[in-house]
Amino acid sequence: MSLIAKFDGNLNVIGRLLKEYRMKKNLSYEKLSEKLELMGISIHKQSLYDIENNKRTVKDYELFGIAHILEVDVNDLLKDISDKF
Repeated sequence: MSLIAKFDGNLNVIGRLLKEYRMKKNLSYEKLSEKLELMGISIHKQSLYDIENNKRTVKDYELFGIAHILEVDVNDLLKDISDKF
């Protein structure tokens, strides 16, 4: 039994939009991972894939770093969940 809560069966709510914004910036998983590492945020390229496919949770500082690199507001990545409420 998993102790991690899921929302609509997913481990995060940013996956779809992360992929969309990452692709718009023409960033590979590897390049995004490298840019995050320069900020002191270690997320392996496989973990970025897992986030996009809702198979990994996202820490608050990871969310901030991802938004910063993609040059979007954190709330832009949370749009899918805010639309539900």
